[in-house]
Amino acid sequence: MAEKNHSCWDLNRRQFIKRVGFLGAGAAGAAISDRFLLGSDQAEAAQLNSSQTFKSAVSPATSSGKIPRRQLGGTGVEVSAIGLGGHSFAQAPSYEEAARIVHEAVDAGVTFMDNAWEYNNHRSEEWMGKALQGRRDKVFLMTKVCTHGRDRKVAMQQLEESLRRLQTDYVDLWQIHEVIYQNDPELNFRPDGAIEALDQAKREGKARFVGFTGHKDPAIHLQMLEYDYPFDTVQLPLNVFDANFQSFEDRVLPELNRRNIAPLAMKSLSGNGEAIKKGFLTPQEALSYTMSLPVASTVSGIDSLEVLRQNLAIARGFQPMSAEKMQALRDRCAAYASDGRFELFKTSKRFDGPVGRKTHGITTKEELQA
Repeated sequence: MAEKNHSCWDLNRRQFIKRVGFLGAGAAGAAISDRFLLGSDQAEAAQLNSSQTFKSAVSPATSSGKIPRRQLGGTGVEVSAIGLGGHSFAQAPSYEEAARIVHEAVDAGVTFMDNAWEYNNHRSEEWMGKALQGRRDKVFLMTKVCTHGRDRKVAMQQLEESLRRLQTDYVDLWQIHEVIYQNDPELNFRPDGAIEALDQAKREGKARFVGFTGHKDPAIHLQMLEYDYPFDTVQLPLNVFDANFQSFEDRVLPELNRRNIAPLAMKSLSGNGEAIKKGFLTPQEALSYTMSLPVASTVSGIDSLEVLRQNLAIARGFQPMSAEKMQALRDRCAAYASDGRFELFKTSKRFDGPVGRKTHGITTKEELQA
């Protein structure tokens, strides 16, 4: 029976490869994005039936096909169920196309805008700020502080630079970027560390909400949470392969929901999208799986209008997958998940951002391969 199932899947995989355009993965570092186009027949079948219940409830789908909104944890704010990745949009061929991506996303109902101080050597924030002129009040704008263990003064300097580039006097959400090294929790919570910068930014009205991000190890996320700091959000990798390898879904997601901290999903196509490229699952399956988890928003890597329109088709009127369908997808991918081959960002320093690597003294090729 196993051989028969594998043969059927192999046939489907070959057919899928003929229909799907592969757009390649983006720049190096933790912000490597998932960017693929569906075949037209798949894009048209973007809605999925569901019976799963959310703690972070999805607004009911409407006949107009609007992007669903979800509660952002305990903040009292709603955000779009899909977000625009700040790293990838700034890898569009020109600012003009990047701006069109932002404008079309906002006009379609995407409110959650992701970014980080270090993305694309600051180009991401610069382009986002320029593109959002006249639309700032329509979005929930997030950026990340990239101290990587450095002190409060560095963090606040970065915040001022981010605000200037984003052309705004405040961000809706400010998150500590890439909490991925074993000593990062201690460094962030030390006296005069990044956590004190989060407090200062909120006191001064420069950040409405605060959180942290990371892609490496669920244990590090849990160490951050053990300090019982009132984070509003946490960003974490969630995809069908994660369910069977060093799982954030199993270990971190329930704790966030228990604490009423908004989970923000990333790497829905498993980071560099290699599993999609090889045809183990489709972009629609991958994105739908992550959006069907109890998360506030799923940050999606988008570097072209074509990819934006594909993802909007999946998100419009989205209904979560049933628990049975989700389990079937986990089971189907389990054999390819158990060794981490499609989530190398968890096991290799090559996928860590260059600023963080440098700050932690990782500079040689040998160290990158570790």
